[in-house]
Amino acid sequence: MKDRYSQQIVIPCYQTDAAKLLKPASFMDMAQEAANRHADILGFGYDDLSRTRTLWVLSRMHVRFVRHPEWREEVNFETWHKGPSRLFYLRDFRMTSKEGETLVEATTSWLVIDIDTRRIVRSLEMGSLNSACPEHAIAEPCDKVQMPSDVEPESAGEHVVAYSDVDLNGHTNNAMYLVWAMDAVDYEVASSRQMKEMKINFNHETRPGDTVSLYRTRQDVAGGIKYCVEGKSGDRQAFCVEMLF
Repeated sequence: MKDRYSQQIVIPCYQTDAAKLLKPASFMDMAQEAANRHADILGFGYDDLSRTRTLWVLSRMHVRFVRHPEWREEVNFETWHKGPSRLFYLRDFRMTSKEGETLVEATTSWLVIDIDTRRIVRSLEMGSLNSACPEHAIAEPCDKVQMPSDVEPESAGEHVVAYSDVDLNGHTNNAMYLVWAMDAVDYEVASSRQMKEMKINFNHETRPGDTVSLYRTRQDVAGGIKYCVEGKSGDRQAFCVEMLF
């Protein structure tokens, strides 16, 4: 069916952590590739938009990890788009086990950007948008993520954007922001507790040579430990992420 894209994946070792579980940023990598492939099939992929000097930009993402898949586990990964919602275009994802058990579910919000002006394009002239699927992996779109107002953030270092961070559009790949955020989490937490949920906003692009200053907060909350991490390039917030372990 064209309204959704599905693929079988065997979780490789290079996408897992020391516990042999899929890394959160690796899920993001998989999601980006699946979204690109499905958009190509539907006629509004990377090459289609390039002809009008526009491109897809991931703006927000909400992921729930029901169970992290393990190294060598065979999973089914599917995605579908839900059509426009105000400025955004919504796309959901679901990863399941061979037995049909839900492992990971996610919803994303995308913008279409003019390559030359970097401004938002308000409407996408693609007839295949009628292929939208109304099903929800997560019903509510990802909302705005902010650093908590009642906790003083602490410095978590700086990162200079380099070759390994940059994607085919010439700016920092979205998954790398989560890599930096995970590195800002205390290792004893990141290595011993599995991420339960993550919400991330991408607010301003960064490019090679940019210095991103990282700040974090840590709170004990009902259900676990919550970290918020933001990255600032100059006076602009590049990203902000909320993670529950």
